[in-house]
Amino acid sequence: MEVVTSWASRVLEISAALFVFLIGCGVLALIYIYIRDITQTKQAIRRNYPVIGRFRYWFEHMGEFFRQYFFAQDRDELPFNRAQRSWVYRAAKNVDSTIAFGSTRALNQPGDIIFLNCPFPTLSEDAVPASAVTIGEGVARTPFTTSSFFNISGMSFGALSVPAVLSLSKGAKKAGVWMNTGEGGLSPYHLEGGADIVFQIGTAKYGVRDENGNLSHEKLKQIAAHEQVRMFEIKMSQGAKPGKGGILPGNKVNVEIAAIRGIPEGKDSISPNGHTDIQSIDDLLDMIARIREVTGKPVGFKMVLGAYGWLDNLMEAIHARGIESAPDFITLDSADGGTGAAPQSLMDFMGLPIKRSLPMLVDVLESYGLKQRVKVIVSGKLVNPAEVAWAMCIGADFVVSARGFMFSLGCIQALQCNKNTCPTGITTHDPKLQKGLVVTDKAERVAHYAKSMMYEVGVIAHSCGVTEPRRLRRFHAQMINDHGLPQALDEIHPPAEVKPKYRAEL
Repeated sequence: MEVVTSWASRVLEISAALFVFLIGCGVLALIYIYIRDITQTKQAIRRNYPVIGRFRYWFEHMGEFFRQYFFAQDRDELPFNRAQRSWVYRAAKNVDSTIAFGSTRALNQPGDIIFLNCPFPTLSEDAVPASAVTIGEGVARTPFTTSSFFNISGMSFGALSVPAVLSLSKGAKKAGVWMNTGEGGLSPYHLEGGADIVFQIGTAKYGVRDENGNLSHEKLKQIAAHEQVRMFEIKMSQGAKPGKGGILPGNKVNVEIAAIRGIPEGKDSISPNGHTDIQSIDDLLDMIARIREVTGKPVGFKMVLGAYGWLDNLMEAIHARGIESAPDFITLDSADGGTGAAPQSLMDFMGLPIKRSLPMLVDVLESYGLKQRVKVIVSGKLVNPAEVAWAMCIGADFVVSARGFMFSLGCIQALQCNKNTCPTGITTHDPKLQKGLVVTDKAERVAHYAKSMMYEVGVIAHSCGVTEPRRLRRFHAQMINDHGLPQALDEIHPPAEVKPKYRAEL
């Protein structure tokens, strides 16, 4: 008993000494912080209110997380509110996505979409799968045919981690959808999953550049030799940063990424803000023809629509050369688009939103008789079925999403994409954070999300009385106007008619 008492007394003495030591360390730390705060000159709050002034910056940082979890309502948050994200999470997990009691949508917010149900909806036994569309038919030596109308948008290896790219690739294969490489080049992880791939050529020509940074025919042929690579996309501009090239911080440029991109390791990877060899409409059409000839595969370009007068000049140039000179597709990105890193001045204020630009592009193509020749792929914050169905109503042939598929991987909108500290392992190369992203599980979620999306868009189409999503038209939906009242889409955006000059070519 004496031994136990002695041992307990000794433990208490050590604990007391340790406690006093820790208190002393804390006091010394506070003295150090106090002296540092009152002597620094960069922050007035810390200088005037030493020590306690630091809480202001901590609360400011933590505020965005507290708002997300405790204060924001389900439909308040930006860029994606909780209601939008929750549907994606449920779809990716393949769990019940029904809700109860009533909609939490206000149903009177300008820009909101309402679909018009048919008194005689399409019965389940009469529904058919989405029809196949061929891109580059009669022009490319190897055209691409697919029935998937919802696919994975461009996200570069480097911006995304290895397990994230693997999960997307494997999930895309399971769902039968394509994935876009983004401008970071073609990695082994894109190929490993077996999915169809769209190879994106950015302004820096990563993956297909020679030692001087110019487009290399030899490397184009090497990329095109992969059967999985179905199409090539020239990235002219991107939604969140039109007029600015890709930005990958040097701390994310490891040996492997540097080799794939053909750039120095550990240095910031900043693409030019435009293609040095594409400075006019003729240059663009020449580049499309050049890449299509070298690769034999469909070629298009990606853009954010801002200034739009040049679209008429593009259409006229295509007709002057012959419609075979047209891009096989145009990917329309939006001011609603996202990215890992961009100047706020561009992300907040540059480019047209998709609800303005998509009708404009579709109508221009229609008026010049080129809508059947040039397929329209649309991107920009379209992560839920209603948004995708709206795009199909307007005239899109395909919808692609990046952030929707990031949510399917488990993204929690932590807004850490540019800091290599993504807590879910999606946009970081920190092995400790990547271990949370298990490829086998996340690939299933990617596939479930894509399949659920296509199924739910089909449900909307059947309620509107058509047998499959590609038959949706503008008269199937209305948009809430500035007075809070629904107005027919075909009144807001009357379908364009082919100009008499070009009718004979149809």
